[in-house]
Amino acid sequence: MDPRLLGRFGEAEAAEYLRRKGWDIVGMNYRTRLGEVDLIARNRRFVVFVEVKLRRDDRFAQAREFVTRPKQRRIAAAAQEWLQRNPTGLQPRFDVVEIYAPAGADASRLTFHHVENAFELT
Repeated sequence: MDPRLLGRFGEAEAAEYLRRKGWDIVGMNYRTRLGEVDLIARNRRFVVFVEVKLRRDDRFAQAREFVTRPKQRRIAAAAQEWLQRNPTGLQPRFDVVEIYAPAGADASRLTFHHVENAFELT
């Protein structure tokens, strides 16, 4: 499967995962010239900027390890722009949703790990 299609599949699955947890999805693939946020979600306390990482397994490294400092800065820059355009009283937070897909796009075999407050603005 094309890597971009697999990425979109992962983002859609992560959005559904968060909906099942009772979260509202308020944005997907929010892009600015400075960066991109895969998902923007909210619950009662937080507006959450979510990076989704889909991998076959974690033998090489955990998926969250691919959210490098430069990637974090790009996500944060996009998040700041989104917050300027969408004022909210909610506390912002950065999460990572890891999805492990040993059978590729077989949605019945996915494993999710939600890393809350995975990184902070510095």
